[in-house]
Amino acid sequence: MEKEKTHEYYMKQALKEAEKAYKKLEVPVGAIIVKNGKIIARAHNQKEEKKDTTKHAEILAIQKASKKLQSWRLIDCEMYITLEPCSMCAGAIINSRIKKIYIGANDEKTGAAGSVLNLFNDYKFNHKVEVEKGLLKKECEKILKDFFKELRKLKK
Repeated sequence: MEKEKTHEYYMKQALKEAEKAYKKLEVPVGAIIVKNGKIIARAHNQKEEKKDTTKHAEILAIQKASKKLQSWRLIDCEMYITLEPCSMCAGAIINSRIKKIYIGANDEKTGAAGSVLNLFNDYKFNHKVEVEKGLLKKECEKILKDFFKELRKLKK
C-alpha cells in the first residue's frame, strides 16, 4: 500500500518545477495540481520561452489539469504554488473552482493572496478558495533570491 503523501511532498514537487524554470532563465515558479492524492498536472513559468505574459505556472497547470479531467471545473483539486499568485492567476484559480491552494513564498510586488490585494477573501465571488500560506517558505524564497542574484550578475 502506498504511503499517503504530505503537503511538503507536493510542494517539493512544485519546487522541482521551479528548478526547471530557473534552468531556462525563467522566474522560478512551479505549480502542481493534486486530485485525490494524485498529481494530475505540473507546470513552471514559461513567459520568456513562449514570449507570452500569460504563461505563468498556475495557468499552465490549470490548462493541463482541465485537459486531463476533460473539464474546466477542477472540483476537489488542490494547487501547490511556490510563489503567491498574481491577480491573473488568482482569477483563473477562482474560476477553475480549485478547492484549496498552498503557497510557498509571498509576492510583495504582485501577490493577490494578501500581499498586495486579496482576491480570495476580499471579494464576493461565486466560488471560495481556501488558502494556506508559508508551506516550505524558506526553500521557495531561496530559489527566487538565488535566481535574481544570478540574473543581476548576468546583466553586468
